[in-house]
Amino acid sequence: RSPLWQGLKPILNASLPLHSLPISLGSVLACGIAVWLSFVLSRFLRFVLQEEVYRHFALPTGVPYAISTSAHYVVLVIGFFIAISILKVPTTQFAVLAGAFGVGLGFGLQTIMNNFVSGIILLFERPIKVGDVIQLDPNNIGVVERIGIRASVLRANNGAEIIVPNGNLISNQVINWTLSNNQRLVEVPVTVSSKTDQQKIIQLLLEIARSHALVLKEPSPQALLDSFTATTFNFILRAWIGSYDQWQKVRSDLFL
Repeated sequence: RSPLWQGLKPILNASLPLHSLPISLGSVLACGIAVWLSFVLSRFLRFVLQEEVYRHFALPTGVPYAISTSAHYVVLVIGFFIAISILKVPTTQFAVLAGAFGVGLGFGLQTIMNNFVSGIILLFERPIKVGDVIQLDPNNIGVVERIGIRASVLRANNGAEIIVPNGNLISNQVINWTLSNNQRLVEVPVTVSSKTDQQKIIQLLLEIARSHALVLKEPSPQALLDSFTATTFNFILRAWIGSYDQWQKVRSDLFL
């Protein structure tokens, strides 16, 4: 090993001139190893948190994901600064490089930075969490599967994965169906002849709603006269359920 080390030492200490920066091949390799180790440490830390820590605490939905993601960013930032220190880049030159990098981010990467900052806001403020059902517009509704650095992934009811920039989730209006609870209002319109007894129709609709196992007792179901014409009465049955993902089945059952 001694002859091998004596042979490699001049190679590793060989200077790599880069704008008068004192960089050697050995420091470049050590820098790469430090970055690689930061990724490995990040994965190990998230694994330990997921398998050994979270299950011992009753954390709210989305908090474990936010902690793991924050820990990932922190470890990578620490690894980056360790790598920079290994390269022995002078502070003044590093400040110039950081300033130039910041200007580049401000002009050329402002959209990416906006999405990155928005992702941090989503993780800590938690208006949207992993597992929430959100609606972006009438055609885009799905379950949040992942909140990434730049974009988040929703899985729609038809199985499609919708990739949404984090900035859109912060700046645009988003409907979160499960932010505080999983309750969902089901409305069923019913049209009958104007000759029908209105009170009997209301009682019948309430009995149907109350007999369904998934309809909540509180808030209680309501049957209301919504509108009428010369020949028809238009009623609406309103019932609350406790599981959002069952609302279409309950609505179908009430129609039947």
